[in-house]
Amino acid sequence: MSKKVVIFSAPSGSGKSTVVGHCLQSFPQMAFSVSATSRAPRGEEKNGEAYWFVSADEFRRLIAEDALVEWQEVYAGSYYGTLKSELERLWNDGKVIVFDVDVVGAYNLKKYFGDQALSVLVKAPSEEVLRQRLTGRGTDSAEAIEMRLAKAAQELEFAEGKVDYVLVNDELEKAFADADRVIAAFLEQ
Repeated sequence: MSKKVVIFSAPSGSGKSTVVGHCLQSFPQMAFSVSATSRAPRGEEKNGEAYWFVSADEFRRLIAEDALVEWQEVYAGSYYGTLKSELERLWNDGKVIVFDVDVVGAYNLKKYFGDQALSVLVKAPSEEVLRQRLTGRGTDSAEAIEMRLAKAAQELEFAEGKVDYVLVNDELEKAFADADRVIAAFLEQ
């Protein structure tokens, strides 16, 4: 069996998590890759579900031991990455691995996996729609929304030409159908 992965990335507010959730239901052979992080659990997050929680020292040891496929130090001492052991566990269960990562993580994973990977960038149909979605959440200040929009523009520019498929999330049912079609074709290869 070939060891395949599907990588989803998107700017905040694009609907990536909704699309990923749909795809995990549509394709029972797919399983979500739980990332490792050195940050503390938030709220009800459980180890092994939301993330694998490790100390910053433990994360640095994992880096030194080459136990990660990719990793980033997002903030000083705050690491995120993909454990090789997590991938082996899922592949041993016969699963196609699904990643939900930022655009830089997606680029690094695609570089690592090459043709084993399908990289999908989920994006809103326009900056205005993205602004409406972020505002509609009611979780961010106007300043934070502007920062997210600026970051989204940078992420989209960075991802240009570096992904296998751009999924425009304008109408949710159409986005689901497009994702299903692209993933089914990839899995048949």
